[in-house]
Amino acid sequence: MQTSSTHGEQQRPFPALTPAQRYHLDVYGYLVIENTLTENEVGRLREALQRLKRDFLATGDPANALVRKARVSTYKPHHMHFAHVMESDPAILDYLAHPRLVAMAEELVGGSVRIEESEAIINSRDPHANPNAPLAYGFHTGTRPQYGTYTENGLYHCNFVKTLTNLTDLGPDDGGTVCIVGSHKIQCSEQEIIACAYEDPSLIHQVIAPAGSTLLFGEALIHATGRIRSDRERVILIGGYTPPMFQAWNGQEPSADFVAQTPEALRPLVSGSDKWQWKRRFRTLGMRAQADA
Repeated sequence: MQTSSTHGEQQRPFPALTPAQRYHLDVYGYLVIENTLTENEVGRLREALQRLKRDFLATGDPANALVRKARVSTYKPHHMHFAHVMESDPAILDYLAHPRLVAMAEELVGGSVRIEESEAIINSRDPHANPNAPLAYGFHTGTRPQYGTYTENGLYHCNFVKTLTNLTDLGPDDGGTVCIVGSHKIQCSEQEIIACAYEDPSLIHQVIAPAGSTLLFGEALIHATGRIRSDRERVILIGGYTPPMFQAWNGQEPSADFVAQTPEALRPLVSGSDKWQWKRRFRTLGMRAQADA
């Protein structure tokens, strides 16, 4: 497949976040920025993922198929989780290389990044779920405080960062991602933190945002998929970013052909080819955000 991207030569803003946004990110562990993508970008990405879903279903065995290097990591009639979607459509590489989104990830990581994973979820309400069941989420993390996080200029950084962009509107009943605020800095048992959140649900925040909005967080934050109560389908696209010397997630390393066809300016982002030549960069809290490139 011929790789293309509209972002190969564009500069990434630094800092990407306003002081207030950076403070919110440090305190709560996450930040939601509305309308990071245009309506046209949202439509292009949503169609790319719906096409991917149709192509998997057409195989007759979506749980064991490979479509344009992507695979299905979770398959249920109401829930499909796709892994390594980067090579499946040029629109998805455009998303993963979006200058503003990559800049947001770089600011939280503390320097240049590589794409560590690319995933997507298309899900809807479980028709067999009891809507009155006690509150329960599949809380998890990808790293933990201290060995996965650090501080520079008094600000929090994480070596494993996610951007989750919802391609459909998320209201209170549409299953937006939930997280336990402040858990990105608490060095206690994860299960004990989760128990505290269930005891006081005000500690659990949920993403409510229009289509094209992005959730930014470090993977030390305890988070989960929200509960869908509406009849609307939820579509989200996920980019994972780490310093360039880190490995991609299992099964998420780009193919040699894909890297070779990627614009030269984007190859370090796609493949991590900079490795230990990590370009570190840190802001102070009061620095004003640079206008988008």
